[in-house]
Amino acid sequence: MAQDARKLTVRTAGLERGFDGRAVLDGIDLEIRAGEFVALLGRSGSGKSTLLRALAELDHGVPGAGTIEVPEKRAVVFQDSRLLPWARVLDNVVLGLRGADATERGRTALAEVGLAGREQAWPNELSGGEQQRVSLARSLVREPELLLADEPFGALDALTKIRMHGLLQELCAKHRPAVLLVTHDVDEAIALADRVLVLDHGSFAVELTIDIPHPRTDHVVETAGYRRILLEALGVEISV
Repeated sequence: MAQDARKLTVRTAGLERGFDGRAVLDGIDLEIRAGEFVALLGRSGSGKSTLLRALAELDHGVPGAGTIEVPEKRAVVFQDSRLLPWARVLDNVVLGLRGADATERGRTALAEVGLAGREQAWPNELSGGEQQRVSLARSLVREPELLLADEPFGALDALTKIRMHGLLQELCAKHRPAVLLVTHDVDEAIALADRVLVLDHGSFAVELTIDIPHPRTDHVVETAGYRRILLEALGVEISV
């Protein structure tokens, strides 16, 4: 395969993080290129969120070593929407946004996630899926070069999750950030990512490039092979 000519957005070298004398990340070398969508899988406690927080520079005071290169323009989406309950939807989206056009940019972002007309709603008037749409709008309105997503759809029902997958693909195709998605869901990783990494005992045990066109729900046979490899890497026994 020809080398990807897109510029590097993320680069780590020898990244280490530990807690209570236990190594959680053990010499992680990672590169993510502009516009690339990478999914990160791993068992509970494998260090997925630790890696994401390190890239977000939210782990101050955690013992570690190594180097991290990330863009200044980055955004984080968490499993819960983390909306301010006392602020209306539009105010949540433009919180901290500078410029005379901030309000208009916020309205545009809400329209992109299908929430035009809900600008003055309170967060508690929205469903869980709608709240995550607001969270996506808040992240992407800043045009980040790197989007870090920590299980953003983990609390949603299956149908809403499928809809959110489609929305995230559309938004990423338009805004072209590099994406690192932390997930426990193998099918979600295969459906969305260009590349899937499995973190195990502090290092990458598996790296798979998913070379299947979207929508991947139309390629059940092709995705089955990737699914088997990833499940086995996660210690899930598969019956023949």
